[in-house]
Amino acid sequence: MAIRVDLNADMGESFGPWPMGRDAEVLKVVTSANVACGFHAGDPSVMAETIRLARDNGVSIGAHPGFPDLQGFGRRRMQMARGDLENAVRYQVGAIRGMAAADGASVRHIKLHGALANMCAEDEALARACYAAALSVDPGLTLYVLSGTAQETAAQALDATYAAEIFADRAYNDDATLVDRSQPRAVIHDAARAARRMVEIVRAGAIIAESGKVIPARVDTICLHGDNETALQIARAVRDGLEAEGVTLAPVTA
Repeated sequence: MAIRVDLNADMGESFGPWPMGRDAEVLKVVTSANVACGFHAGDPSVMAETIRLARDNGVSIGAHPGFPDLQGFGRRRMQMARGDLENAVRYQVGAIRGMAAADGASVRHIKLHGALANMCAEDEALARACYAAALSVDPGLTLYVLSGTAQETAAQALDATYAAEIFADRAYNDDATLVDRSQPRAVIHDAARAARRMVEIVRAGAIIAESGKVIPARVDTICLHGDNETALQIARAVRDGLEAEGVTLAPVTA
């Protein structure tokens, strides 16, 4: 049976004169880009340039909203009033849709960032609120959800179109959530190891936790983090490894 998956990366996370990642090069490898919307990273000019590069490379564009936490890169857990959080998501989705429209491009999906994503992977009600807020701006968005978690349950409860995501450069707990970054081996920097894991996971249709536990899971899209110092090597290795196994790499929305 033919297997088709999307390869996505978090992009546009530079800010002013401070660069983050190697977006121009990574965008030649991936099929979808999750573009920071200015709250955890990015700014209007960075957003515009990232959108342009994605469009020029035929890469599908998505919103990547997070907590209002530039200093912590959106990786610190925050407690916000539900209405404030919903409006923060709407604001970010609206911002990137405006920037994309000005460039003749479209926003196809949304993927939550950092601590907000991790909290939504554990809390279905929180995930449902964030996704409903995004869909209130654009009902046609595809939700990129962390496979096998409360994010996926929330998307199903909303009867929304979604893509189940796994990570090429992150280790997993036995409940399909990501190992906390404070723990050893939480982030994978070895490109060859990442590629081997992705081939194994895609072929198995299952997440393989650090403990060795096999968790059956839907696998529609694979993510790597653009701020990872080895992001480009991992992107190339994962793509090459999957294509060598006959897996087709293409955007979810194509």
